[in-house]
Amino acid sequence: MAFILIGAVIGLLVGGSRGLLIGALLGYAIGWGMRSTLRSGVRLMQSQFLESTFAIMGALCKADGVVTRDEIKVAEATFNRLHLSSEQRGIAKAAFNRGKAPGFDLHAEAEKLGGMRYGQRPVLQLFLQIQCMAVAADGKIHPAEHEMLVQLASRLGLTERDVSQLEALLRAASAGPFTGPRPAGQSRLNDAYTALGLNSGASVAEIKRAYRRLISKNHPDKLAAKGLPDSMREIAEERARELNVAYELIKQARGFS
Repeated sequence: MAFILIGAVIGLLVGGSRGLLIGALLGYAIGWGMRSTLRSGVRLMQSQFLESTFAIMGALCKADGVVTRDEIKVAEATFNRLHLSSEQRGIAKAAFNRGKAPGFDLHAEAEKLGGMRYGQRPVLQLFLQIQCMAVAADGKIHPAEHEMLVQLASRLGLTERDVSQLEALLRAASAGPFTGPRPAGQSRLNDAYTALGLNSGASVAEIKRAYRRLISKNHPDKLAAKGLPDSMREIAEERARELNVAYELIKQARGFS
């Protein structure tokens, strides 16, 4: 609408009533062309995001020397959770195999997501969390896997703290929501604080503020607007649930509502 109005005004000033119509039509054409270009760019970004997700997942799973059956199951489960079409599933499997093959260039693959570094940090954090979920499938994150996650984070404009925060979130949420009357184990509670980017000395106001900020930034609709494929919405929703679990752990331990 804005381009139509601008075109119409310019057309009116230059060519009178006839110019008004021509200017409006040109404005419509320009607006349509820009919207089409933006949609194509988003689709291309989403396609690259999906392929790089599984290529890097394959490399990370191989970081400790062997791809375990549990890690393969997680990759396959991710195919299902993303509701991939048969064509997409084939692309994802090929990307995973490419990633775990000798000579795979992790840094070059991460560079393909370079366009998402600016203004899309929550999307990249979700991307990194998916990788953490894959390598933690066997019940632990091997030091070599952690180191590779840190290298990957650096290439994406993230930090080792981001990696540790995501690992802590997985550990804090792994036992499910805390519903019992007794406080959570200290180790799990520490992970809950780390997951929210806090330490155990944080005030109630700081805890609430950190939680609200993370929930807002990780809302699936906001992530979709920043390039997250629709197929990954379910995982984005799971991240929000995990943040809720971490927050509930802290609320129970500190006794506030």
